[in-house]
Amino acid sequence: MGRRALDMDRLVLDLTLTDNVDEKKKIAKKITDLAYKSGIYASSINQFYMARGKGEVQPTFTVPAINLRTLTYDLAKAIFRVASKNNAGAFIFEIAKSEMAYTSQPAVEYTAVCLAAALKEGWSGPVFVQGDHFQVSAKNYKADPTKEIDSIKALIVHAIEAGFYNIDIDSSTLVDLSKTSIKKQQELNYEVCALLTNFIRKMQPRGIEVSVGGEIGEVGHQNSTPEDLKAFMEGYNERLRKGRTGISKISVQTGTSHGGVVLPDGTIAKVKLDFDTLKTLSRMAREEYGLAGAVQHGASTLPAEAFGKFPEVGTAEVHLATEFQNMVYESKHFPAELKARIYDWLKTTQGAERKADQTEEQFIYSTRKKALGQFKKDIMGLPLETRDAIAKEVEAKFEFLFEKLNVKNTKDSVSKIVTLKRVITRKSGQGTKVEISGEGAD
Repeated sequence: MGRRALDMDRLVLDLTLTDNVDEKKKIAKKITDLAYKSGIYASSINQFYMARGKGEVQPTFTVPAINLRTLTYDLAKAIFRVASKNNAGAFIFEIAKSEMAYTSQPAVEYTAVCLAAALKEGWSGPVFVQGDHFQVSAKNYKADPTKEIDSIKALIVHAIEAGFYNIDIDSSTLVDLSKTSIKKQQELNYEVCALLTNFIRKMQPRGIEVSVGGEIGEVGHQNSTPEDLKAFMEGYNERLRKGRTGISKISVQTGTSHGGVVLPDGTIAKVKLDFDTLKTLSRMAREEYGLAGAVQHGASTLPAEAFGKFPEVGTAEVHLATEFQNMVYESKHFPAELKARIYDWLKTTQGAERKADQTEEQFIYSTRKKALGQFKKDIMGLPLETRDAIAKEVEAKFEFLFEKLNVKNTKDSVSKIVTLKRVITRKSGQGTKVEISGEGAD
């Protein structure tokens, strides 16, 4: 294992630091092939979620969906260590459409890095990688609906080719609260979500049913209601092509915002989360529509005592991102000189983002995520012992979350339910079209 482990570290550095797309794909394929040989498969969590929706898996835990914006390899290794220690299998690595851009992590790289981390830590079985917030821009959609939908379709193709077999469609941006009826408010949302679901079903590999998520309330806006869920699901099911599998979960709004609300001194405001709504919508999603339950976004910066409540109220999945980024930046091991250079760059290049009433602390907090791509090579170029030390600090947070979300001892049920499929990508003679086919696991 030692020789392979050392080679894996080198492969990941080559993968993440090269700007050559073809070279990136070549290294990613090498890692993927090594993963298959070790019994590690990029997989869809759909079967597991559908079993939960049928009552075959009890809703006593909440699946953490973790966005890794920086030090992805190091933090993914930490997650696999925690998972192995706790016999956990119900967890997801994810990255949003926007994050891929500002962190300079294309889908092909992100999946391969997660698989490389699994290899390094001796993992086996399914690895769930998810496209988070494949979001429709309301402004762009209004200007040119076809162009905007085509851009999301292109992203979906790219993601599936890269092994993202879990995709969250976010067309909640199209909800129009000015409409008098709730069905009309949700109309564009469910129409676009169904259209993109149908497209995913056409593009997914043979033998793999991609887990698709929908969303009824945009994060940071008004809280979702049972009426919203009913209107969305009725309209969505009407638009879904007959015989096709629909969504496996539904994202709702219960009072959070992405990244939290930053106070003038740079600390995060306490949020009052509506757990009653979360409980009601999760139960309704399972019992009436056969879904895994409701999904909570923007949760990583919530107070520690909140996390134990998610499994108590039957939350299917919780999305966690900003706190891990914060822990990296604030780590005593993160070089002060590098952080100073990053903050100077933000002040020089992101000034237009600063609101008139923002303090410098608020400005830095809200924009520093955008420096992660610009300084990716600097961060990945830190000495291994520095990266390990930072990851060790974040690992304690992962340990806490796995315990509070009650995902310990979920690996056996995940392995029993989720079918492993090897996916082979072949280029056509023209060199542009990619055919994706599935093969059963050996």
